[in-house]
Amino acid sequence: MELPLDQVRTLLTVVDEGTFDAAAAALHVTPSAVSQRVKALEQRTGRVLLRRTKPVRPTESGEVLVRFARQLARLERDARGELGMSGAGEPTRVSVAVNADSLATWFLAALTGLPGVCVELRREDEDHTAALLREGLVMAAVTSSPEAVPGCSVRTLGRMRYLPVAAPGFAAEHVTGPLVTALAEAPVIVFDRVDDFQDGFVRRLGGAGASALRHYVPTSEGFADAVTAGLGWGMVPESQAEPRLRRGELVRLGGDSWVDVPLYWQQWKLDSPALGAVAEAVLRTAGGALRQP
Repeated sequence: MELPLDQVRTLLTVVDEGTFDAAAAALHVTPSAVSQRVKALEQRTGRVLLRRTKPVRPTESGEVLVRFARQLARLERDARGELGMSGAGEPTRVSVAVNADSLATWFLAALTGLPGVCVELRREDEDHTAALLREGLVMAAVTSSPEAVPGCSVRTLGRMRYLPVAAPGFAAEHVTGPLVTALAEAPVIVFDRVDDFQDGFVRRLGGAGASALRHYVPTSEGFADAVTAGLGWGMVPESQAEPRLRRGELVRLGGDSWVDVPLYWQQWKLDSPALGAVAEAVLRTAGGALRQP
Protein backbone atom coordinates (compact mmCIF):
# COMPACT_ATOMS: atom_id res chain seq x y z
CA MET A 1 0.00 0.00 0.00
CA GLU A 2 1.42 3.35 -1.05
CA LEU A 3 2.18 6.13 1.42
CA PRO A 4 1.07 9.46 -0.10
CA LEU A 5 4.08 11.75 0.18
CA ASP A 6 2.04 14.89 0.84
CA GLN A 7 0.48 13.19 3.85
CA VAL A 8 3.84 11.95 5.11
CA ARG A 9 5.39 15.41 4.75
CA THR A 10 2.41 16.93 6.55
CA LEU A 11 2.88 14.53 9.46
CA LEU A 12 6.54 15.56 9.71
CA THR A 13 5.63 19.24 9.67
CA VAL A 14 3.10 18.77 12.47
CA VAL A 15 5.75 17.04 14.61
CA ASP A 16 8.36 19.70 13.86
CA GLU A 17 6.03 22.66 14.41
CA GLY A 18 4.35 21.17 17.47
CA THR A 19 0.73 22.02 16.63
CA PHE A 20 -1.70 21.61 13.73
CA ASP A 21 -2.15 25.38 13.47
CA ALA A 22 1.61 26.02 13.24
CA ALA A 23 1.95 23.24 10.65
CA ALA A 24 -0.84 24.80 8.61
CA ALA A 25 0.95 28.16 8.63
CA ALA A 26 4.21 26.51 7.54
CA LEU A 27 2.50 24.61 4.72
CA HIS A 28 0.27 27.56 3.69
CA VAL A 29 -2.92 25.51 4.05
CA THR A 30 -5.77 25.52 6.55
CA PRO A 31 -5.60 23.65 9.89
CA SER A 32 -8.54 21.58 8.64
CA ALA A 33 -6.50 20.43 5.63
CA VAL A 34 -3.62 19.42 7.90
CA SER A 35 -5.97 17.47 10.16
CA GLN A 36 -7.58 15.73 7.18
CA ARG A 37 -4.20 14.67 5.78
CA VAL A 38 -3.08 13.22 9.10
CA LYS A 39 -6.37 11.40 9.59
CA ALA A 40 -6.17 10.01 6.06
CA LEU A 41 -2.66 8.72 6.73
CA GLU A 42 -3.80 7.14 10.00
CA GLN A 43 -6.66 5.44 8.21
CA ARG A 44 -4.34 4.21 5.46
CA THR A 45 -1.85 2.74 7.94
CA GLY A 46 -4.47 1.58 10.43
CA ARG A 47 -2.53 3.15 13.30
CA VAL A 48 -2.69 6.21 15.50
CA LEU A 49 0.35 8.28 14.47
CA LEU A 50 0.18 11.32 16.75
CA ARG A 51 -0.47 11.99 20.41
CA ARG A 52 -2.64 15.08 20.47
CA THR A 53 -0.64 16.75 23.22
CA LYS A 54 1.00 20.18 23.35
CA PRO A 55 3.37 19.96 21.64
CA VAL A 56 2.20 17.11 19.43
CA ARG A 57 4.29 13.95 19.80
CA PRO A 58 4.48 10.96 17.44
CA THR A 59 3.44 7.53 18.62
CA GLU A 60 5.76 4.58 18.08
CA SER A 61 4.17 4.03 14.65
CA GLY A 62 4.37 7.75 13.97
CA GLU A 63 8.10 7.73 14.69
CA VAL A 64 8.59 5.24 11.86
CA LEU A 65 6.93 7.60 9.38
CA VAL A 66 8.67 10.69 10.76
CA ARG A 67 12.02 8.96 10.29
CA PHE A 68 10.99 7.96 6.75
CA ALA A 69 9.96 11.54 5.96
CA ARG A 70 13.31 12.96 7.12
CA GLN A 71 15.22 10.36 5.13
CA LEU A 72 13.13 11.14 2.08
CA ALA A 73 13.83 14.87 2.47
CA ARG A 74 17.57 14.16 2.83
CA LEU A 75 17.61 12.04 -0.35
CA GLU A 76 15.67 14.71 -2.23
CA ARG A 77 18.14 17.43 -1.25
CA ASP A 78 21.09 15.24 -2.23
CA ALA A 79 19.50 14.44 -5.60
CA ARG A 80 18.78 18.10 -6.29
CA GLY A 81 22.38 18.95 -5.49
CA GLU A 82 23.75 16.27 -7.83
CA LEU A 83 21.46 17.46 -10.61
CA GLY A 84 22.53 21.07 -10.15
CA MET A 85 18.98 22.21 -9.50
CA SER A 86 18.07 25.33 -7.55
CA GLY A 87 19.35 25.32 -4.00
CA ALA A 88 22.35 23.17 -4.91
CA GLY A 89 24.71 25.85 -3.63
CA GLU A 90 23.16 25.81 -0.17
CA PRO A 91 25.06 23.99 2.58
CA THR A 92 23.95 20.49 3.46
CA ARG A 93 22.68 20.13 7.03
CA VAL A 94 23.31 17.00 9.09
CA SER A 95 21.67 16.60 12.51
CA VAL A 96 23.61 14.67 15.15
CA ALA A 97 22.94 13.79 18.80
CA VAL A 98 26.04 13.74 20.98
CA ASN A 99 26.69 13.46 24.72
CA ALA A 100 28.05 16.47 26.62
CA ASP A 101 31.43 14.93 27.52
CA SER A 102 32.21 13.98 23.91
CA LEU A 103 31.12 17.43 22.80
CA ALA A 104 33.47 19.05 25.32
CA THR A 105 36.49 16.86 24.59
CA TRP A 106 36.96 15.26 21.17
CA PHE A 107 33.84 15.54 18.99
CA LEU A 108 34.15 19.08 17.64
CA ALA A 109 37.59 18.33 16.18
CA ALA A 110 35.88 15.89 13.82
CA LEU A 111 33.76 18.63 12.27
CA THR A 112 36.60 20.78 10.95
CA GLY A 113 37.37 20.51 7.27
CA LEU A 114 33.91 19.44 6.10
CA PRO A 115 33.20 21.92 3.27
CA GLY A 116 29.59 22.53 2.40
CA VAL A 117 28.27 20.70 5.47
CA CYS A 118 26.49 22.40 8.36
CA VAL A 119 25.98 20.30 11.48
CA GLU A 120 23.06 20.70 13.85
CA LEU A 121 24.06 19.22 17.22
CA ARG A 122 21.65 18.07 19.90
CA ARG A 123 23.18 17.44 23.29
CA GLU A 124 21.86 14.41 25.15
CA ASP A 125 23.18 11.76 27.53
CA GLU A 126 24.82 8.88 25.67
CA ASP A 127 22.24 6.49 27.15
CA HIS A 128 19.42 8.48 25.54
CA THR A 129 20.79 9.68 22.18
CA ALA A 130 19.49 6.53 20.46
CA ALA A 131 15.97 7.65 21.35
CA LEU A 132 16.42 10.77 19.20
CA LEU A 133 17.40 8.52 16.29
CA ARG A 134 14.37 6.32 16.90
CA GLU A 135 12.09 9.36 16.91
CA GLY A 136 13.59 10.59 13.63
CA LEU A 137 14.86 13.81 15.22
CA VAL A 138 18.51 13.27 14.18
CA MET A 139 20.32 11.46 11.38
CA ALA A 140 23.16 10.10 13.53
CA ALA A 141 24.17 9.81 17.15
CA VAL A 142 27.03 9.07 19.51
CA THR A 143 25.47 6.48 21.80
CA SER A 144 26.34 3.90 24.43
CA SER A 145 24.04 1.32 22.83
CA PRO A 146 25.55 -1.29 20.48
CA GLU A 147 22.07 -2.38 19.39
CA ALA A 148 21.04 -0.69 16.16
CA VAL A 149 17.93 1.44 16.04
CA PRO A 150 15.67 0.12 13.23
CA GLY A 151 16.92 1.46 9.91
CA CYS A 152 20.34 2.37 11.32
CA SER A 153 23.86 0.95 11.22
CA VAL A 154 26.28 0.80 14.17
CA ARG A 155 30.06 1.18 14.34
CA THR A 156 32.34 1.19 17.37
CA LEU A 157 34.00 4.50 18.26
CA GLY A 158 36.02 3.45 21.31
CA ARG A 159 35.88 3.80 25.08
CA MET A 160 35.78 7.03 27.06
CA ARG A 161 37.56 6.62 30.39
CA TYR A 162 36.33 8.38 33.53
CA LEU A 163 38.36 8.87 36.70
CA PRO A 164 36.94 9.33 40.23
CA VAL A 165 38.59 12.55 41.39
CA ALA A 166 38.33 15.35 43.92
CA ALA A 167 40.18 18.48 44.96
CA PRO A 168 43.06 17.75 47.39
CA GLY A 169 41.47 19.72 50.23
CA PHE A 170 38.11 18.00 49.67
CA ALA A 171 39.74 14.57 49.71
CA ALA A 172 41.67 15.36 52.89
CA GLU A 173 38.45 16.39 54.62
CA HIS A 174 35.94 13.86 53.31
CA VAL A 175 37.87 10.77 52.15
CA THR A 176 39.64 9.63 55.30
CA GLY A 177 38.34 6.07 55.74
CA PRO A 178 37.21 3.25 53.42
CA LEU A 179 36.40 4.72 50.02
CA VAL A 180 32.93 3.18 49.74
CA THR A 181 31.92 4.62 53.11
CA ALA A 182 33.42 8.03 52.38
CA LEU A 183 31.76 8.40 48.98
CA ALA A 184 28.40 7.36 50.37
CA GLU A 185 28.55 10.36 52.73
CA ALA A 186 30.65 13.00 50.93
CA PRO A 187 29.09 15.73 48.74
CA VAL A 188 28.99 14.69 45.10
CA ILE A 189 28.70 16.45 41.73
CA VAL A 190 26.15 15.05 39.29
CA PHE A 191 25.24 16.26 35.81
CA ASP A 192 21.46 16.31 36.24
CA ARG A 193 18.69 14.37 37.92
CA VAL A 194 18.93 11.41 35.56
CA ASP A 195 22.72 11.11 35.97
CA ASP A 196 23.38 7.76 37.66
CA PHE A 197 27.11 7.58 36.91
CA GLN A 198 28.46 8.51 40.34
CA ASP A 199 25.91 6.27 42.06
CA GLY A 200 26.94 3.42 39.78
CA PHE A 201 30.58 3.82 40.74
CA VAL A 202 29.75 3.62 44.47
CA ARG A 203 27.60 0.55 43.81
CA ARG A 204 30.56 -1.07 42.08
CA LEU A 205 32.53 -0.55 45.29
CA GLY A 206 29.80 -2.34 47.24
CA GLY A 207 27.76 0.60 48.49
CA ALA A 208 24.15 1.60 47.92
CA GLY A 209 24.97 4.76 46.00
CA ALA A 210 26.45 8.22 46.36
CA SER A 211 25.46 10.73 49.01
CA ALA A 212 22.23 12.70 48.95
CA LEU A 213 24.39 15.84 49.30
CA ARG A 214 24.42 16.71 45.59
CA HIS A 215 25.35 19.63 43.38
CA TYR A 216 23.75 19.54 39.90
CA VAL A 217 26.05 20.98 37.22
CA PRO A 218 24.66 20.33 33.70
CA THR A 219 27.72 21.16 31.56
CA SER A 220 30.82 19.06 31.05
CA GLU A 221 33.24 21.95 31.60
CA GLY A 222 31.28 23.22 34.59
CA PHE A 223 31.19 19.73 36.08
CA ALA A 224 35.00 19.45 36.01
CA ASP A 225 35.33 23.00 37.36
CA ALA A 226 32.95 22.23 40.24
CA VAL A 227 34.98 19.16 41.22
CA THR A 228 38.21 21.18 41.00
CA ALA A 229 36.67 23.93 43.15
CA GLY A 230 36.04 21.38 45.91
CA LEU A 231 32.23 21.35 45.82
CA GLY A 232 32.23 17.57 45.68
CA TRP A 233 33.80 14.52 44.07
CA GLY A 234 32.84 13.24 40.63
CA MET A 235 33.66 11.04 37.64
CA VAL A 236 35.58 13.27 35.20
CA PRO A 237 36.66 12.29 31.67
CA GLU A 238 40.32 11.29 31.59
CA SER A 239 41.24 13.95 29.04
CA GLN A 240 39.81 16.66 31.31
CA ALA A 241 41.17 15.19 34.55
CA GLU A 242 44.77 14.43 33.54
CA PRO A 243 45.99 18.05 33.13
CA ARG A 244 44.45 18.98 36.49
CA LEU A 245 46.00 15.93 38.12
CA ARG A 246 49.43 16.93 36.80
CA ARG A 247 48.98 20.46 38.16
CA GLY A 248 47.91 19.13 41.54
CA GLU A 249 44.42 20.58 41.25
CA LEU A 250 42.82 17.14 41.55
CA VAL A 251 43.68 13.81 43.17
CA ARG A 252 42.46 10.37 42.19
CA LEU A 253 40.20 8.47 44.55
CA GLY A 254 40.54 4.74 44.94
CA GLY A 255 44.06 4.43 43.54
CA ASP A 256 43.91 3.37 39.90
CA SER A 257 40.12 3.00 39.74
CA TRP A 258 38.34 4.05 36.56
CA VAL A 259 35.21 3.37 34.53
CA ASP A 260 35.23 2.94 30.76
CA VAL A 261 32.10 3.84 28.78
CA PRO A 262 31.92 2.28 25.30
CA LEU A 263 30.69 4.66 22.61
CA TYR A 264 29.16 3.80 19.24
CA TRP A 265 28.23 5.72 16.11
CA GLN A 266 24.72 5.02 14.86
CA GLN A 267 23.39 6.55 11.66
CA TRP A 268 20.64 6.13 9.13
CA LYS A 269 21.24 3.52 6.44
CA LEU A 270 21.16 6.21 3.83
CA ASP A 271 23.39 6.78 0.82
CA SER A 272 24.00 10.44 1.62
CA PRO A 273 27.42 11.91 0.76
CA ALA A 274 27.14 14.51 3.54
CA LEU A 275 26.21 11.98 6.19
CA GLY A 276 28.97 9.66 5.00
CA ALA A 277 31.56 12.45 5.21
CA VAL A 278 30.52 13.31 8.77
CA ALA A 279 30.62 9.64 9.77
CA GLU A 280 34.12 9.07 8.43
CA ALA A 281 35.41 12.23 10.11
CA VAL A 282 33.89 11.21 13.46
CA LEU A 283 35.27 7.67 13.26
CA ARG A 284 38.74 8.96 12.33
CA THR A 285 38.82 11.47 15.20
CA ALA A 286 37.47 8.98 17.72
CA GLY A 287 40.18 6.52 16.70
CA GLY A 288 42.81 8.91 17.99
CA ALA A 289 40.93 10.40 20.94
CA LEU A 290 39.23 7.40 22.57
CA ARG A 291 40.69 4.20 23.99
CA GLN A 292 40.34 1.45 21.43
CA PRO A 293 39.43 -2.20 22.11
